[in-house]
Amino acid sequence: MSIVDDIVALEWRFMTVLQNEGGRANCQDDFGTFQIMRKSQFLCWDPMTLDSYLADLTEAHRVGRNLVQEKYARMMASTAPEAYAAFAHTLPPLSAWQRDTIEAIIRTQLAWREEFARQYPHMSNQARLIHTAEDTPYETSFETYLRGELGTYSEDTLRCYQTLVEGYARNGRNLTAASMTQTAQLYGYRDLADAEHRLAEESRAG
Repeated sequence: MSIVDDIVALEWRFMTVLQNEGGRANCQDDFGTFQIMRKSQFLCWDPMTLDSYLADLTEAHRVGRNLVQEKYARMMASTAPEAYAAFAHTLPPLSAWQRDTIEAIIRTQLAWREEFARQYPHMSNQARLIHTAEDTPYETSFETYLRGELGTYSEDTLRCYQTLVEGYARNGRNLTAASMTQTAQLYGYRDLADAEHRLAEESRAG
């Protein structure tokens, strides 16, 4: 197994034991979709970031933390603020540096996500809504999801991820487009252009 497979396997272990107020969610029994979504992200990471995040997951498992549970809990700051206020104090606190770094990363990635939506509108429509302002109790945006996930990274992993994002920006690359390319290929499309074309045809036919 590759390190990406190791990471996905550990995250899935956390995912399958999530405790939800409304009972078990369908996504907790859909490893195929979970694997594609998560691999699409991690296949765009460099070895240093992958190593650091795998260490986070391994340590969390050792001490009984569920980072996937914490990620979804942090998202509730936007999607269910009253419920979030009741347990926010139980989540590991973030340092000022973490909070500032997370918001800086989000600004960069939002610009990439918006650019992707302009270039590939049909592919974009298959993904999450973009902005936290669009959140509802039933739909979580890309921005809110990213904020929740980054909030679970250790400072070492967040520093690695910050360097990764800065590298993409410096080289004029779009991390959203890179990840969505992986998604398209894992679903059997040749590339983004092929996926966009075929989705557009399906939209017109529907």
